[in-house]
Amino acid sequence: MIFPYVLDQLTDLAVIISDLFRSTSMTNRPIENKPRLLDQVRGKLRLKHYSYRTEQSYVAWIKRFIFFHNKQHPDTMGEKEIEAFLTHLAVKRNVAASTQNQALCAILFLYKEVLGRGLPWLDSLQRAKRPARLPVVLTALEVQKLLNQLQERSWPACCMVRVCG
Repeated sequence: MIFPYVLDQLTDLAVIISDLFRSTSMTNRPIENKPRLLDQVRGKLRLKHYSYRTEQSYVAWIKRFIFFHNKQHPDTMGEKEIEAFLTHLAVKRNVAASTQNQALCAILFLYKEVLGRGLPWLDSLQRAKRPARLPVVLTALEVQKLLNQLQERSWPACCMVRVCG
């Protein structure tokens, strides 16, 4: 059985080999030693011991970001493009706040760790709103009224649930 991580590395190796043959046989230009952008991202994530699932997620969000801007290299893009992508996620795609936050973390990792560019705080970013969560708690009087409505057989069990939490 081949683990997904090993399979991913073998796939990357196959792509590198095919690129090597393609670049040497079809053109006479020298081969660049610099790895591709997503390979750099994977390398940094592995160097920092991020989990494999985080690596998959970050690479997927970075791909979405690049495709959203018509395959522009992130090095040529800046704060406006990042804000446009994240605002698009919140407004048009109506994603959850945690999903937008994950996309933001992936893009920040790309710019800070891989490209070496610090980003100023994104002030005008429209964040997805977290839903308000109201606790479901009964007052002591409401609990007493509820227990008074119970039949004799179920009363002890409900009292235990109330006491034990």
